[in-house]
Amino acid sequence: MSELNMNKPSFKKVGKNEKHAEKILRPSTTFMQDAWYRFKKNKLGLLGAIIIIFMVLFAIFGPYLCKYDYITQNLKEAYLSPNAEHIFGTDNLGRDVLVRMCYGARISLACGFVASVISVLIGVTYGAVSGFIGGTVDNIMMRIVDIISAIPSMLYVILLMVVLGNSLTNVFLVIGLTGWLGMARLVRGQVMSLKEREYVLAARVSNVSNFKIILKHLVPNTFGTIIVQMTLAIPSAIFLEASLQFLGLGITAPMPSWGGLAQEGIQAMRTFPHLMWIPAIFISVTILAFNFLGDALRDALDPKLG
Repeated sequence: MSELNMNKPSFKKVGKNEKHAEKILRPSTTFMQDAWYRFKKNKLGLLGAIIIIFMVLFAIFGPYLCKYDYITQNLKEAYLSPNAEHIFGTDNLGRDVLVRMCYGARISLACGFVASVISVLIGVTYGAVSGFIGGTVDNIMMRIVDIISAIPSMLYVILLMVVLGNSLTNVFLVIGLTGWLGMARLVRGQVMSLKEREYVLAARVSNVSNFKIILKHLVPNTFGTIIVQMTLAIPSAIFLEASLQFLGLGITAPMPSWGGLAQEGIQAMRTFPHLMWIPAIFISVTILAFNFLGDALRDALDPKLG
């Protein structure tokens, strides 16, 4: 390594310009702009977002682009392999699999979104109240959560579905009512750390009610955690709905869902494996995309990484 030649100046002396001493060269950005910048750098997160957008468009506009419906049966065309007329083939009753996949996407994605919204509302409310009040009330509320968590959630789902019956609304409700425990724990931890901040103390000194403190000061500051957890709760709801179909407790026929289509495909898996693999691939890719998106949002919304 050659030594630095001190005879020739290696550095250029910069003159002092007081006019620009306080000038901010980097443009100011908001928190969401910084989060979007960090999110764009995550390639897997972008891929997950693109896949999810495609699936949503597939569910919304797909049925209108198909010339078949998901109910009409044609036994003469039963068990057709994928071809130009039927891109994904036909099922045991001669129904076009592609259009049934489109309607199945509507059911499965709607189940994921609606059930996760229900679980978020319950979990955020429960966790925020528990964390804000603290003390004995917090201990009692968390012990209730521990007791509920000790029993597998699938058992609750099965019992509730047997009691309420098979319907789309009941599937949304049951999955939402059994998926809020993790959200409650996360929000409780966030609220317990945030309630000691100065702005909460200032709100209390200003005689702001506890309800408004939770609603306007604490919950909005946990939105990052809520969004990430909700993103990860959606694939769990989709997978749970598919599991219910295999147990015969899901949505009743002829309304299709990805889980129901996979369950129907297993019956002919040896001779027509595409009937099982097509919905299974859609379920797997969608769940993977939501996981990619959730990981990317977690990194983007964490201000410590900025």
